[in-house]
Amino acid sequence: MENTDLSTIQQIRQKQADFFAAGSTLDLEFRKEALKKLRKALLDWEKALSDALWKDLHKSYEEGYICELSIVLSEIRNHLHHLKSWAKPQKVGTPIKMFAASSRIMSQPLGNTLIIAPWNYPVQLLLNPLVGAISAGCTAVLKPSPYTPEVSRTMSEMIAATFPEDYIAVVKGNRDVNQALLNLRWDLIFFTGSPSLGRKVMAAAAQNLTPVILELGGKSPCIIDKDADIAKAARRVAWGKCLNSGQTCIAPDYLLVHEDIKTAFLGELSKQFNLLYNSDIKNSRHFVRIVNDRAFERLQGYLDNGEVIYGGDCDPSDRFFSPTILDNVPADAPVMQEEIFGPIFPVQSFSSLDSAIEFINRRERPLALYYYGKKDGEILRRTWSGGCCINDCIMHIANENLPFGGVGNSGLGSYHGKLSFDAFSHKRAVVKSSTLIDTPFRYMPYKWFKLVKKLL
Repeated sequence: MENTDLSTIQQIRQKQADFFAAGSTLDLEFRKEALKKLRKALLDWEKALSDALWKDLHKSYEEGYICELSIVLSEIRNHLHHLKSWAKPQKVGTPIKMFAASSRIMSQPLGNTLIIAPWNYPVQLLLNPLVGAISAGCTAVLKPSPYTPEVSRTMSEMIAATFPEDYIAVVKGNRDVNQALLNLRWDLIFFTGSPSLGRKVMAAAAQNLTPVILELGGKSPCIIDKDADIAKAARRVAWGKCLNSGQTCIAPDYLLVHEDIKTAFLGELSKQFNLLYNSDIKNSRHFVRIVNDRAFERLQGYLDNGEVIYGGDCDPSDRFFSPTILDNVPADAPVMQEEIFGPIFPVQSFSSLDSAIEFINRRERPLALYYYGKKDGEILRRTWSGGCCINDCIMHIANENLPFGGVGNSGLGSYHGKLSFDAFSHKRAVVKSSTLIDTPFRYMPYKWFKLVKKLL
């Protein structure tokens, strides 16, 4: 992919600064029209985007629509419906010590923003934050991943045909382009990617005291307790791991299975993998390929970390990597230390829920946590994660009324729905005092201090 040159990046940044300063984005009708344009563009470019997802990732039309386009369209619909109320100044109470004054909170757009997206969901994770930027009244420079070149090219053409670059623009290229963008001053940087890259983004942003939203990842545990519905749990877990071939930041990363049901559950999980693809996973158009050769080779290296009891089939010629269950995996093996980002399931067993919770809490806080069983109260009370599903996985991302974001190593800040509007907004405190009354209490030499002390 050709890199956008530095001079062009600087020109776009200045154009957007001038555009925002002119005040056009402050108007709610302007924002609504921009959201409608984005919605129309998605519908008009649906086939082109779907074709690009197939070329880059072997992602079927159905999976691309369900996991990418529909989520953005739903987000747009939600913002169009609620934008007026979200943007309305919020009245708050004013204490008696501030007699004859009123108080409110105004939502103001932060300004010129940068959105950097990853390759695994290259449409959704670039455009969903953009909905928040438009809704809040910001401009945006979008940086798609070079690892999905067809999607990046298509997105660039779609955005250029829909918006002027002094409002919304796409910049393409590798990590050198990322660094050039990060060297510039922004009013917000929204980054989705790995924790290691998130640290670099945060360090660069610190040079200009730029606020950041970091949507990262980590090793999301999947607990199968002894009282779980084995058949339903296995089916849902198999689906969650196979979605995008496991290349999902909230994919169940590793299994923690109660020792009493381990054999039964792993047998059922193997069965469900076969049922999802009619026992012909490789030839299914619904099974996504690994993004590139380097990622494929990394996954192959994990196969030596345990005993393959299901799957393990690989074809480097088209980067096919079958769903794989790894048993007898040491807790300190690389596959248990690094985010897998592929269809490999390392298995750990536990004898009590206390030991499972201890195992999770010794590690970095994950982006998601999944529990199948009947003791969800204990799990919710004693563990930490960005999001959580009980007797399911992945599905919390489908509800735009829930926050999506990490905690600790898995991220900073959250978005979706109103939280997307808030992420790109500054909450401005406003006090309006009456000029008809001027209470003398606050002025020197504080003659009524004893009374004021009681009021305070």
